[in-house]
Amino acid sequence: MQAVFERFEPGALSAPEVRFELVDKPPMPRIWFLNEAGTVLIQIQPDRFIHNWRQVQPGDTYPRYERVRDSFVQEVGVFQSFVNKEDLGELVINQCEVTYVNHIVAGEGWERPGQLGRILRQWCDLPPDGTLPEPEGATLEVHYIMRDPAGGPIGRLHARLEPAIRASDKRPLYVLNLTARGIPQGEGIEGALRFLDLGREWIVRGFAAMTTFEMHEIWRRTDG
Repeated sequence: MQAVFERFEPGALSAPEVRFELVDKPPMPRIWFLNEAGTVLIQIQPDRFIHNWRQVQPGDTYPRYERVRDSFVQEVGVFQSFVNKEDLGELVINQCEVTYVNHIVAGEGWERPGQLGRILRQWCDLPPDGTLPEPEGATLEVHYIMRDPAGGPIGRLHARLEPAIRASDKRPLYVLNLTARGIPQGEGIEGALRFLDLGREWIVRGFAAMTTFEMHEIWRRTDG
């Protein structure tokens, strides 16, 4: 997967990019490390270090951001020690990203993919005048610039919603991906963590702002 960097000049968000690389040797592979349960996946490749939590069994419970963050810091430390020991060069962090994947399953506040207005505030259902039928599905993509206290851009919050089917029982669902991506807010791992914490805050507030109060009541949210 090609690295993605946030740019802020006019037209940068939608401008297509074509890149060719000439190499004289095969690229380094991606390496995966899994914990015993398979819920934690570490991916290492030449241009990125990824710590991912995933649900493997129906009973697997998301351990919350703070625990994932602590685990990420520990694993990055192990990798840094390996790089130093093997004299492989300096780790330079030039981009940070945090992503939440939310599965919004039918049966809680909505039943049909065309009822997207019950889930998202940005979606407005058409008047029932018969001009168009209820949609059979929808895909939505929205982007928001993240700014520092002085107003300068430091990253973006990307929100993408698309329909899917849950494999276990074939129920319709919507997958809402929220990704905060941008530049470290300082040097080294501490600067990266500052952006990740800020990105997580944007994701939590963005999720609450995008989804309806009716869904908040069903999910028993307390922060609106």
